[in-house]
Amino acid sequence: MTTAWLVAKRELHGYLMSPLGYVIVAAILLIDGLLFNGFAMGGERLSYAVLEMFFYFLSGTTMVASIFITMRLFAEERQTGTLTLLQTSPAAEWQLVMGKFIGAYLFLLLLTALTLYMPLLVLVNGKVTWGHIFAGYLGLALLGAACVAIGTLASSLAPNQILAAVLSGVLIVALLVMWMVARKVGGPVGAVVGYLSLFDKHYQPFSRGIIKSETIVFFLSLTYAALVSATAVLGGRRWRG
Repeated sequence: MTTAWLVAKRELHGYLMSPLGYVIVAAILLIDGLLFNGFAMGGERLSYAVLEMFFYFLSGTTMVASIFITMRLFAEERQTGTLTLLQTSPAAEWQLVMGKFIGAYLFLLLLTALTLYMPLLVLVNGKVTWGHIFAGYLGLALLGAACVAIGTLASSLAPNQILAAVLSGVLIVALLVMWMVARKVGGPVGAVVGYLSLFDKHYQPFSRGIIKSETIVFFLSLTYAALVSATAVLGGRRWRG
């Protein structure tokens, strides 16, 4: 695990020291602020509804941020030719994947933490519970983990960063619209498809201040599956040379 942490520190340092990292943070925080003030705080709403809408909008920007954060993980290494050096190092594939994932995820968590002042404003000026805030941010953390893992998988598959972002976006959107497909299919198959819905089935309870164990299991399982798949992709590429 020491190797994975070294890779993670290298990745996190890369985000913090590169212009791209600050552009992502500035853009996402600007969008979050505009959505919060223009929509969540717009009109006369109860504090509970304002907080629910805040977490609703933040889920979208979290998914978008994860796409831009992860598109460089392996795709950039492949473009610059340094991926071959990583694959010929003594580090195992799972250590590389975990290190890249942890570095990107920590950066996303840092970005998410910078939005905390918004729900605190609601808390100061209205009546909401710390439990609702905790549940909302727990949901964001789990959603972010799943999206970063999906982005890691996409970056391991794509030959360049643009395609990595496109593939990651396609995979995330596909999981978002599963609830629509489930309604069309119906029956037991529809129930299975609906269970895969990233937002409607699993994230929305968190935005309302509700924590469900099955939703935690879903996000962790999706994260694990995506990381295992990325490890398998790297392993296959190493064996093919």
